[in-house]
Amino acid sequence: MTNGTPETNTQTTLMQRLDALLSSPALWVFLIAITASLYIGRYVSPTWTVKEITLDAKKVNGVLTYTYKGKPKPLTKLVAYASSPLHPARITALNAKGQAPTLKTQFYYKDITLPQKGAKKQPTSVKKRVYGQFKVYRHWGFWSLIPALVALLLCWVTREPLPSLFGGVLAGAFLLGSYDITDQVLLPSLMSKQTAGVLLLYLWLLGGLLGVWSKTGAARAFAELMTKYFVKGPRSAKVVAWVLGVIFFQGGTVSTVLVGTTVKPLADEHKISHEELSYIVDSTASPIASQLAFNAWPGYIQSFIFVAGVSFLATEADRIAFFFKSVPFCFYAIFAVLGTFLLAIEKSPYTNKELQTAIDRARNTGALDAPDATPLSAKELEVSDIPEGYTPHIIDFFAPLFTLIGIAIGTFIATGSPNVRWAFGAALALAMLLALARGMSLQHLMDGFGNGMKGVLLGAVILVFAITLGNISKMTGGGVYLVELLGTSIPYWMLPVLLQLLTMVIAFSTGTSWGTYAVAFPLAMPLAWAVAGANGLAHPEFYMTICFAAVMDGSVYGDQCSPISDTTVLSAMCSGCDLMDHVRTQLPQATVAAGLAAVCWTGCVYFFA
Repeated sequence: MTNGTPETNTQTTLMQRLDALLSSPALWVFLIAITASLYIGRYVSPTWTVKEITLDAKKVNGVLTYTYKGKPKPLTKLVAYASSPLHPARITALNAKGQAPTLKTQFYYKDITLPQKGAKKQPTSVKKRVYGQFKVYRHWGFWSLIPALVALLLCWVTREPLPSLFGGVLAGAFLLGSYDITDQVLLPSLMSKQTAGVLLLYLWLLGGLLGVWSKTGAARAFAELMTKYFVKGPRSAKVVAWVLGVIFFQGGTVSTVLVGTTVKPLADEHKISHEELSYIVDSTASPIASQLAFNAWPGYIQSFIFVAGVSFLATEADRIAFFFKSVPFCFYAIFAVLGTFLLAIEKSPYTNKELQTAIDRARNTGALDAPDATPLSAKELEVSDIPEGYTPHIIDFFAPLFTLIGIAIGTFIATGSPNVRWAFGAALALAMLLALARGMSLQHLMDGFGNGMKGVLLGAVILVFAITLGNISKMTGGGVYLVELLGTSIPYWMLPVLLQLLTMVIAFSTGTSWGTYAVAFPLAMPLAWAVAGANGLAHPEFYMTICFAAVMDGSVYGDQCSPISDTTVLSAMCSGCDLMDHVRTQLPQATVAAGLAAVCWTGCVYFFA
C-alpha cells in the first residue's frame, strides 16, 4: 500500500536517489580529482626534467643515423653536449624560475675518454665521440598520477570501465589545461592512426569475423570436432586453451584475440567460467610473447638499451643477443605460464578465493559469469544464428584461421613485424566468400557481420578510451615522475626488485608494457652498469641481465593486470568476461608469480653477481 500523494512519493524517491548519489564513494573520488586537476593545472608550474639517451650512431650512405623501432633515422642539428639549451644544468635553472624550455628534444655529441690497455707497458686512454639525444618531459609530481589513479579507483568502486576511463581522461585533460574535451582531447585521439587501427582491427575485422563465424556455425563446428576427438571435459578444454596460447606467440593482442575467440565456444560447452578462461588467455599472451620472442619485441626493445662503453651492448646484434640471453631469467613470465598450465590440469598449488568461487560456480551451476557481471562480449556472439538450410562445416573455421596465422607469421618472417590487419582482413574475406560459396545469402551474411560488430562495440570503445587515457598519462608525466623517485644510492641486491616494482606501477597506471620500456630502460640499463661498477661486482653482464629481466617482467605484469590495458580488455572481451571480474580474479594469481620472481632475482644477484 502506498501512502501519500503521487507527487509526495516521487519527491521521496528523488531524495532517496540524491542521498544515495551523495553517499557514493565514486562521486567524491571524481569530484576531488577534478577539483585538484583544475587547481594544479591552472596555478602550479610543472617540473621539467631531461632524459639523456645514448644512441648507437653509424654512417649509412654517408649520413649519420641511429636505429629507432628497427628503422634508420638521421641525426640532424647536432650540438655540443655542454652548449645545448637542454643541458641538465640549464633545465634546472629554468625550473627554479618557473619557466619552460623552448625545445623538447635535441641531438648532441660529446667526446669521452675511455681506458685502453697498452700493448706492453702501462694502460693508455683513447678519446671517443659518442652521440645522444636530450628529451624533455614535464610532470606535476604526485599529481601527474591523477588521470590513472582516478580511472583505476573508479573501476574498482563502480565496476564500470567506460565511465571510469572517461573520468580519468577528464581529470588529465583539466590538469593539462585542455578544457574543450571534444575538440582538444577526444577528437585528436579519434583522428590518430593508433585509434583508427584499433577501430579497423577490433571493431570491423575482428567483430566481422566473429559475426560471420557465429552465423555459419564455424565455432560450434570446431567445438564439436574437438569434443569428439580430444576434449572430454573442463581439464582438456583448458589444456587446449593453454597450448593455443603458446602456439600464438606473436604478440599480446594477437594472442588474446586468437585464443579467446577460438576456445570460447569449447570452454562454454564444458562449463569453464569466463573468469578462468580469461586468466588463461591473458597469462599466455604477453608472457609467452616475451619468452618465445621470435616477434617484434627484440627489435623494439634493443633500441632503448644501448649504454656507451658497454661492449656487450655495442651493436644491434649484440643487444638482440643480450635480449635472448635474458629470457631464462624472466622469472615472472615463466611462473605465469607455468601457473596457468597447472590451473589447466587442475594441479595449481594456489588458487585465490574469487577465482575458485568462479570455478565452483561454473562447474556446479553452469553459470559462466557472476550474477552481477556485465560481460564485454554481447549476446549477439553468445549463440549461433545459423540460417535455415545452411549446414555448418569445419572448413568455415579452419580455412580463415589458418589464413590468419599464415599471413601473420609470413609477414613477420618477411618484414620482421606481423601485419595483423592484413591477416584479419584476409581471414574475414575468406570466411565471407566460403559462406557465400556454400549457399548462404548475402543478406544473412551481412546480418552476421553487423551482429559481430555490435558484439564487440563496447570493448572497442573501451579500448579507444584506454588509448586516450594512456596518451594523457604520458603527457602529464606520470611515468617520468615515478622513474625520478628511484635514487642511485641503493644496495646492489635490491635494484632488480626496485626496477620490477617501478615498472609494475608504471605499466599498471598507463596500461602499456611497450610504453613502460621506453621510459624505464634508458634509466635502468645505465643505472645497473653504474651500480655494478660501484660495488665491484665480478659479473656485471650477469647483473645487467637480471636487471633487464626485472624491467621486462615488471612491465608485462603491470600491463597484464591493468584494467586500462588493451590486452586485459581484449582478454575479457574475447572470452566473454566482465572486465573487473577478470582483473580481480587474475591479480592475486599474477602477484604470487611476481613475488616468486622477485625472490629469484634477489637470490641470483646476491649469490652469483
